[in-house]
Amino acid sequence: MSASGPASNLRKRKSASGLNGSGASASYAAGKGVAAAGHAAEAHAESASASASDVITGGKSQAVLALNGVPTEHGREMDKKLDEHESYEFGGPPGVVAMMVGFPLLMYYLWICLWYYEGALVHPKSVDDIVPFLQRMWAHILDGAYPTPFAIATYLGLGFIQLVFAAWMPGRWQDGLPVPSLDYATLPYHCNALLSWYATLAAAFGLHVTGVFRLPWLIENYGSLMTVAILSGFAISAAIDVLARTCHYGGRPLRMSGVAVYDHFMGVSLNPRLGTVDLKMFAEVRVPWVLLFLLSLSGAVKQYEDLGYVSYNMAHMLLATGLYMNACAKGEHLIPQTWDMFHEKFGWMLIFWNMAGVPFTYVYPVIYMVRAPVSTYTFPWWGNGLMLFVLLAGYYIFDSSMSQKSAFKLQQQGAYHPRYAFPRVPWSEVENPTFIQTKHGNKLLTGGWWAYARKINYTADWCQSVTWALTAGFNTPITFFYPVFFLAVLTHRCGRDFEKCARKYGDDWDEYCKVVKWRFIPGVY
Repeated sequence: MSASGPASNLRKRKSASGLNGSGASASYAAGKGVAAAGHAAEAHAESASASASDVITGGKSQAVLALNGVPTEHGREMDKKLDEHESYEFGGPPGVVAMMVGFPLLMYYLWICLWYYEGALVHPKSVDDIVPFLQRMWAHILDGAYPTPFAIATYLGLGFIQLVFAAWMPGRWQDGLPVPSLDYATLPYHCNALLSWYATLAAAFGLHVTGVFRLPWLIENYGSLMTVAILSGFAISAAIDVLARTCHYGGRPLRMSGVAVYDHFMGVSLNPRLGTVDLKMFAEVRVPWVLLFLLSLSGAVKQYEDLGYVSYNMAHMLLATGLYMNACAKGEHLIPQTWDMFHEKFGWMLIFWNMAGVPFTYVYPVIYMVRAPVSTYTFPWWGNGLMLFVLLAGYYIFDSSMSQKSAFKLQQQGAYHPRYAFPRVPWSEVENPTFIQTKHGNKLLTGGWWAYARKINYTADWCQSVTWALTAGFNTPITFFYPVFFLAVLTHRCGRDFEKCARKYGDDWDEYCKVVKWRFIPGVY
């Protein structure tokens, strides 16, 4: 970004108004000076309103009316309402109980179908066969998914190594968004996932070539590892819940419904930490995507050892998971600006799905490819080319759009510092971005990719997921679990986000929706 770009302009305006960006950031991190900064921001906004009012609406505003992302008095009142429980999500207590019971059972069932029946959706052949069918399912679990000492040591060992990396690897510090429940203090995040990612790759290579830990062992012990992950997800979410309720671990309880099982699912506290490691960010980056990539790599190495070559489809899956994990690592400093970090509590939903759901369900195509003949999922060259094009195009839009929005948020705080990590895709920042200044104090970006759709990143992310599923061909619906489930999640998440934004921003959100008309696909939906 040029020296005269928006970040520079923001710094100049801060200096002119008597608030130095770095000093304000430090005071926020210490939880001090928030009210003073907020009042200064409001005063600055009022003095500028006459000259800036004509560019606030219509999505064409380039005026800076709030400092460091601190909301106005009106915004703070809206934030208080958003931090109170008002309605149930996910079907309320019955819905969350169904998910907490159903998801693990579904994971076992789909694994059994892939591992023992080549992807066929097996079922009882008659009413009399129901009990024998359940007995067969249980026998498969005991045979292939029993939590062996190897699986326990491998899963927990990988988690421990990643935790050590997160705590001790060099990295950069990045402030998150001002948190309403912390009186708009910002929390510091130690972002070293990229170096940890490279160290993990080097360690995996070294352990494999020396024979200490051969990569195919991961995919060969998939069922046992999945059981350990499921049990770990339940155990850790229970521990976090108890500590949050009794010791306010991670902050005071927020948005509590009073129904224990529902609050356990949604979470009790917002920001549990272990030393310098934010456990929520750790769970979202280090555990799921590292293990998912390693499982894909394990499948590729096993296929090479079995067949003497790696099929295009397996290589595509390896590339896709590698790109995604690398994007999470190189963009870790942008994650503190996301909704999950800023608003979502750390409960069973986030803990279980990141520890068990993501790595052991999104990898289904690899499971199928390892156990089925290559001829069952081979495409012609043009099919491979089309898959590669969609993957790379989707990745580019996903990477650049996420970078644009996060950079924009950081610019408003005066905390943006470009990071030149590989691959740095073009248009990662928007020069002179347009936005809608809200009465809340926040700004809604209407420039860059975000001029075309309100959730353009979701669309690009989902397109990538479709290519993951296609690598296993059209032999079983199980390998399409990721894009089908992901579409349901994104649609639901979109509805949740838009509902909260409508409450938070009021008529400013209506104005934003008039400017950015489309939700997912420009011109379509």
